[in-house]
Amino acid sequence: MRANHNTPRLDRRSLLRALGGGAAAAAVGALASGCGVPAAYVAPGDRAADHDRSADDKRLTWANWPLYIDVDDDDPAKRPTLDAFERRTGIQVRYTEEINDNDEFFGKISPSLMNHQSTGRDLIVISDWMCSRFVRLGWVQEMDRSRQPNVTKYLDPLLRDPAFDPGRRSTVPWQSGITGIAYNKRRLGREIRHVSDLWAPDLKGRVTLLSGLDESFALLMQGNGVDITRWTADDFHRTCDQVEKLVASKHIRRFTGNDYIKDLSSGDVLACQAYSGDVIQLQADDPDIEFVVPEEGAELWAESLMIPNLAEHKATAERLVDYYYEPEVAAELAAWVNYVCPVPAAQHVLASSKDKETAELAEDPLIFPDDRMRSRLAIARDIKSTERTEFAKRWNAIAGL
Repeated sequence: MRANHNTPRLDRRSLLRALGGGAAAAAVGALASGCGVPAAYVAPGDRAADHDRSADDKRLTWANWPLYIDVDDDDPAKRPTLDAFERRTGIQVRYTEEINDNDEFFGKISPSLMNHQSTGRDLIVISDWMCSRFVRLGWVQEMDRSRQPNVTKYLDPLLRDPAFDPGRRSTVPWQSGITGIAYNKRRLGREIRHVSDLWAPDLKGRVTLLSGLDESFALLMQGNGVDITRWTADDFHRTCDQVEKLVASKHIRRFTGNDYIKDLSSGDVLACQAYSGDVIQLQADDPDIEFVVPEEGAELWAESLMIPNLAEHKATAERLVDYYYEPEVAAELAAWVNYVCPVPAAQHVLASSKDKETAELAEDPLIFPDDRMRSRLAIARDIKSTERTEFAKRWNAIAGL
């Protein structure tokens, strides 16, 4: 297993920003938001391929994000957990790192799905807010839990029942994370415990928020005492009113993608909205950087595995998903990617490691949130298709997008 605390590497989200995923998103934004997309719902009976080839064709095509699976330190072409699956099963996995942006990937495969054609992929990983769109359109197949005893047994209870996919029938979290607050405790000279602490006078011009609507709004609502599992349009607009005033007064320095990492490291920014997975790596270089789940709560999110319509190897895909829910496999993956592990039982596997650095990962609350932190995490209800255009227009105007 790889514990990367002493071997800083480029974070997956940072790489995506460097690759220009935001520009790609803008190019397909109209399509992704539903503008110009004809009614394309696929009924349950039309989602499966005519013949599942899993029994006689030992292959699988899996599309994922860059830097989102364990690799061998000495040979980046090797992926230890995936290689072990291939040896165990005799299944050949074509693993592609082709997903650089949720909207871009939506635009890439949506023509096939809306026209009831195969995407050529058996398994994909996208963010839950985008998963909700696929589920709503009927573009993914329900998984057979009788083939997935590990998912049934080990999936984190906090992630089991999102509003967009009750019971996780069509999605299974690959990795999870928290959108909270990062700050430099030494430079600030005090603790941050509440979202409202960001608006203190001594932080004027030294605070950044995330620019993406889906990444930013939930935490800000929680700071106002909103239950994000059932927020309303009025809650959203009240939050926008608040942020508009903070922008006008120049309290908020700017809106960022993952470039908040550079601002926080340099000291240009003292506190910011941040992802838990990024902060683990920042702390390796600067232990004064803290990540906080505010007292009011923070958003727990996931990026999930789905089987798109007409996938030819559905049973094989279900088998691979279940393999990654074996605690030993989940632990090996968690030690490398350092996101919130969706398999809490993996914590005990890491804790028993003879390698000290690996064992220490079991105590990291940003990989395995402790009970107090877990009690303050919630999954936000997704933005409905009827809301997205209006909300995106208002938020993008505030964020300068």
